Amino acid sequence: LGILAQPGQVVEVRILNIDGRRNRVDSGYFDDFAALARAIPAYNGRAEGVYITLNPVNPDLLARAANRIKPWSNLTTADGDIPRRRWLPIDIDPARPSGISSSKAEHAAAQTRAQGIREWLSDLNWPEPIYADSGNGAHLLYPIDLPNDSASALLVQRCLQALAVKHSDAAVKIDGGNYNAARIWKLYFTLTAKG
Repeated sequence: LGILAQPGQVVEVRILNIDGRRNRVDSGYFDDFAALARAIPAYNGRAEGVYITLNPVNPDLLARAANRIKPWSNLTTADGDIPRRRWLPIDIDPARPSGISSSKAEHAAAQTRAQGIREWLSDLNWPEPIYADSGNGAHLLYPIDLPNDSASALLVQRCLQALAVKHSDAAVKIDGGNYNAARIWKLYFTLTAKG
């Protein structure tokens, strides 16, 4: 959390499909990362995934569920609730049907592809990203500082689409759809339970 979010930043934590209930979403807003870290273990292994908003959230949303997780939440962060973009998120996954976890070989292929993308972007003078294991594939997070407006959304969308065209194939896919400002992202060191 200390790497993904700045001190005092408000983040939403969103937990999906708890205890096999496909429509259950629990959510909360945190500016106290120690409180967030204490709240997560109750869900780890019970949910499809534990996610957070990558970009800073409007601090007013803290009033929805301040430093706690609210069961069965019906209000979550929308794109308009994000004041600025802090990350360009690149999601690299093996090509496989929905609801199926990657095999060890597929997982390794996604990791190898992520390393190749990182090296390719480094050769283009991009900064060093955060490199992480997503559970089924790999993530690259590049720091950015952009307003949350239509021009920034289009720029991020086109970057991801260009990466998808250049680096996707029948075995590994780069997700070109992660351009929305309120994108939720796997909270690292929590169990991935998709599939």
